[in-house]
Amino acid sequence: MLHWIRTNRSFLLLLLGFVLFRTAIADWNPIPSGSMRPTVLEGDVVLVSRVAYDLKLPLTDVVLARLGDPRRGDVVTFSSPQDGTRLIKRLVAVPGDVVEMRDEHLVINGEVARYEAPESLLETLQPGLERPATRVTETLHGHQRRVQWLAGVAARSSFGPLTVPPGQYLVLGDNRDNSADSRYIGLVPRERLIGQAKAVLVSADILGAWWPRWGRFGQSL
Repeated sequence: MLHWIRTNRSFLLLLLGFVLFRTAIADWNPIPSGSMRPTVLEGDVVLVSRVAYDLKLPLTDVVLARLGDPRRGDVVTFSSPQDGTRLIKRLVAVPGDVVEMRDEHLVINGEVARYEAPESLLETLQPGLERPATRVTETLHGHQRRVQWLAGVAARSSFGPLTVPPGQYLVLGDNRDNSADSRYIGLVPRERLIGQAKAVLVSADILGAWWPRWGRFGQSL
């Protein structure tokens, strides 16, 4: 065994460095669901900066240093406070914010989001199953993003108002009627944040013929 380790030392050091890099600096996440449509699609692989907010001890959640604060509008990956599943959502409210939703319309600190540029389309939920959808540009506190509502889907379209406590964050999927987010799993503690999703590395149409979506390669989030 020792002989094998000596013989493969360079490879083992490279492998260790790769593991430490992925667990402490940057990572890439394949996207299996449509909860962040139209921003992030099934089949996207996103680049995640693990040092956007905290420097953690590799292979643990132990924070060594705080490097920055999560901001409204960030697309983040985190471990679900409900069952530990890794999820990707948009961070919409930070500690101290008073947030509510009224019939799909988001309100933060008394400011009601604007919804403009509506687009109607058929959204593929799974192969052979489509649903009418409306995409709009949501503008709130200086941030803009395209969000989506699905017709005929029962979702929590109203909640609050609630004040986000210290160390907690409220996240929502951009696909508002098809997302297991803070409306269902609760607020996300800072220590469960993994990192900030920065860009789409590569993408393939996994709901279709698996063709590469070249236009999404390198797209910023």
